[in-house]
Amino acid sequence: MKLDEAIAAQKPLVQSLLDGVAAIGADPPGITRDAYGRGENEAHDLIRKAGEALGMQASIDAGANLSLLWAAEKREAPPIIIGSHLDSIVQGGNFDGAAGVIAGIGAVAALRAAGITPHRDIEVLALRCEEAVWFGLGLIGSRCMLARLPQGALELRHARTGKTLAESISAAGGDPARLGQGMPLRDPGSIGAYLEVHIEQAPQLVEAGLPIAICLANPGNLRHPFIRITGEDAHTGLPHRFRRDAALAGADLSLCLEQLWLAEEAAGRPMAVTIGRFHTPVDRHSLTAVSGDFEMSLDLRAYDAAHLVALEAKLQDIVAEVAARRRVTITLGERSSAAPGLMDPSLMSGLADASAACGIATMRLHSPGTHDANNFAAVGVKTGMLLVRNQNGSHNPHEAMETDDLMVAIATLTQLLADGR
Repeated sequence: MKLDEAIAAQKPLVQSLLDGVAAIGADPPGITRDAYGRGENEAHDLIRKAGEALGMQASIDAGANLSLLWAAEKREAPPIIIGSHLDSIVQGGNFDGAAGVIAGIGAVAALRAAGITPHRDIEVLALRCEEAVWFGLGLIGSRCMLARLPQGALELRHARTGKTLAESISAAGGDPARLGQGMPLRDPGSIGAYLEVHIEQAPQLVEAGLPIAICLANPGNLRHPFIRITGEDAHTGLPHRFRRDAALAGADLSLCLEQLWLAEEAAGRPMAVTIGRFHTPVDRHSLTAVSGDFEMSLDLRAYDAAHLVALEAKLQDIVAEVAARRRVTITLGERSSAAPGLMDPSLMSGLADASAACGIATMRLHSPGTHDANNFAAVGVKTGMLLVRNQNGSHNPHEAMETDDLMVAIATLTQLLADGR
């Protein structure tokens, strides 16, 4: 069978897997596949069975990541890994992460149908807990694999079950004691390349009228999931000069961060600020009380490591200024970070050549999201990404990737693997 015919023939398999993970995660109005829980576990099982049906060898590592290996008969180069994740946020969409794992399965199925035997191992990875919503820390599967878990991470607690990360990993068949040794589960130097397919999280491809893009870079991030502002409870009639209003301090801090964002972008330094949590204490807030307590979260992201360092210093200055102006205490609290992920130039060129060979028009774009690819790039693995057109963004129930667009990404990925075998 010709390669293009073999690729097209995999659409029913791809659609069935997309439908399968949707059914597993069904949580109207969206999709919830809880990390290290039923949703993610059942999705891993579905993908494992699909890989085994293609003759791939399944295994899990100490972080409970799923590996599906198509071993080369004669290894002439280090392995290529195709990876992404299967967990979702709470009531999110079906395609964030899952489309990338399924793309790997589709590419292997197409190569096998075309009778193409790889000259290096090809491995599809379903990485655990990419979404930070579950433990307040994202990219956990790739962090586990590459020894990038921060100190104390194994004691973080799951947002729903209350179990520690160590307990959650153990329950999914992993080995937290091995992770506690702080050594990589996989030698980065032994990996030939890491490839990830992911829905685009902005409407740039919709705007451009193109099905896929070649990713230039993913931003790194700095996160404070539980910022606490402490002022003084008071009656709503208290004059302004006496107030230590924690809610207004939170608003002040947020607007100052937006001004920082606009100034940085005006200076040609792309970044983003996101305030995800923003509330007075739910158990005692009131229409007729000034709240002395406030909580919020912060995600700062940028494409350059030095820029992130500079932004963190500016954050500290802004916090001090707002705290003094509002006469409150602002505690940034827990901190996590992820390094920016710069894509490998040779892989970007290879993906461009592969898409051209398939007659596919594409472009190059920065990704708005931080992905597992960041961790592979940070440890020196050659890393490349394809972004797939997706109406309505991600992290919401309305993700609207078309299967035909994913098939275009699979065609490019399969052509690259065939060319480089």
